[in-house]
Amino acid sequence: MKRLFGRLFLVALILAVIAFFAAPLVAFFAIRSAAEASDVQGLTRLIDFTAVRQSLRPQLTERREAQTPPPSFLDDPIGAVRRQFENATAPAGPNPDAYLTPAALSGLTRGEGRYASARTGVVDLEAAPWPRPVYWGLQRARMAVSDDGGSDTVFTFERRGPYEWKLVHIVLPDGATPAVPAPAAGAVPK
Repeated sequence: MKRLFGRLFLVALILAVIAFFAAPLVAFFAIRSAAEASDVQGLTRLIDFTAVRQSLRPQLTERREAQTPPPSFLDDPIGAVRRQFENATAPAGPNPDAYLTPAALSGLTRGEGRYASARTGVVDLEAAPWPRPVYWGLQRARMAVSDDGGSDTVFTFERRGPYEWKLVHIVLPDGATPAVPAPAAGAVPK
């Protein structure tokens, strides 16, 4: 009887460890599934939309200074004031919400990169590429999906609980951002 309980405990422990490390991969496929089903509530539970918007803005404007953190007013008062004026007079770049619609998220998880924002609906459900791990840590995991040309779209997940992971960052492949109209109001959670 002792052997049986010992083996059951060992199997349960092994399954818990596997589930602990497989949770980011499960979250990626859950995002893909929710996006294909246009499940906005499911996507809200899986994605930190504020953090993802912040990660997409500098990539869409393609301004190098937008990707660097702003100077502190205490360390560089002139640089901080100059940066505020530059940001106020800079033309508005593409809207990151175009990449956060269910159709665009489905395209991103299928490796469409910057062209995912042009998607208007989930049209093809053929075999999608599998994500490959780029980085795997206890608090963060990064997975990349390659397109046909070999460009990677990288998804960064952050741990929010023992088995709960949220998408917090998306790195789009290099290249020009296609012009797309802004998504309909209410299509993307705020």
